[in-house]
Amino acid sequence: MDPVLVVLVGTAGSVLGGLPWYYIGRVLGHDRLIALSERFGFIMTMDPPDVEMAFGWFARHGRKAVLLGRLIPAIRTLISVPAGMARMGMPTFLLLTTIGSLVWTSVLTAAGYLLESQYEKVETWVDPVSKIVVYGCIALYLGRMGWRLVRGARK
Repeated sequence: MDPVLVVLVGTAGSVLGGLPWYYIGRVLGHDRLIALSERFGFIMTMDPPDVEMAFGWFARHGRKAVLLGRLIPAIRTLISVPAGMARMGMPTFLLLTTIGSLVWTSVLTAAGYLLESQYEKVETWVDPVSKIVVYGCIALYLGRMGWRLVRGARK
């Protein structure tokens, strides 16, 4: 396989794969998320003030979040949703997504190229990192639920 072609096709696929998630976020949007947080705030672990705080954070750090989020397994897809919700401009989203995806795809391609038939070694590195990110997100969610339960019991 031609490594340059692999990087280009992999990057294109990653960018195209992020677009539906961006549009899901765009369709959901700020107002719908506020309404959902009013109705299902406990399950979401986000009340309207939390949503506003998250939008403020994304307004300040969204570009870095999209760029760096593309380098983190499991987050790389989901980071497109807040970008769409925050109505990040499409050219900016595409540029940051392309750069981040290009870096990630290049790293994986280089690892595969260097390891040749021992590509399973890449998986032994990427798979645990992916699991740590997913389990970390689950732990964060459960921690937020627990905190809300404790805080609710105090009120």
